[in-house]
Amino acid sequence: MPDQNGAVLRQLGHGLLLTLAMTGLAFTGALVLGVLLAVCRISPVPPLRLVGAGYVTAFRNVPLLVLLVLFVFGLPEIGLLYPLFTTVTLTMALYWAAFVCEVVRSGIRTVPVGQIEAARALGLTFFETLRSVVVPQALRSMVQPLGSVFIGLALGTSLGAAVGVPELTGQAQFVTLKYDNPLTSFAVTTAVYVAITLTSGLIAGRIERKVAIRR
Repeated sequence: MPDQNGAVLRQLGHGLLLTLAMTGLAFTGALVLGVLLAVCRISPVPPLRLVGAGYVTAFRNVPLLVLLVLFVFGLPEIGLLYPLFTTVTLTMALYWAAFVCEVVRSGIRTVPVGQIEAARALGLTFFETLRSVVVPQALRSMVQPLGSVFIGLALGTSLGAAVGVPELTGQAQFVTLKYDNPLTSFAVTTAVYVAITLTSGLIAGRIERKVAIRR
């Protein structure tokens, strides 16, 4: 029994590493793309606003699992072959970028319009106004919502198991079938997800306090 429990923990450990890698890469991609989409949504150029709004509407109204199945099994049909991990991570980044976009856009809306107009009156360009006036003030209101997006993404990686990615939940399913020990595997998996959620919330709170001090 001790040997079996050790094997279960090793398998779950491998799954945890994959989960953390997927979470970090997908969130980074979602953050970059989400900021670009937010810039499009508040841009004075109508076509860019239309592109940003269309992207957000499309991705926020489709379940993540549906997108995963569509990308994992659909891309090979059109000749685009990528490793499973890459495909799932990219799909999650594309999906969560829509939520990051709305967080950033909402944060920007907290900045008084008068300050933006004053920056433009001083001759600052659109991007200079964003960098020097809007973003520093909007950042504080974005921290906690972005933390929630990160937590949602981390928990959402469990859907990778449905398309064959051996992340934490996938490994829990595997060891359950192999060792017939669902209690240990899923108890540990539950504890890990709770730890990720609580740690992420604490880090987001600490960042928010630091940003508030610097304002």
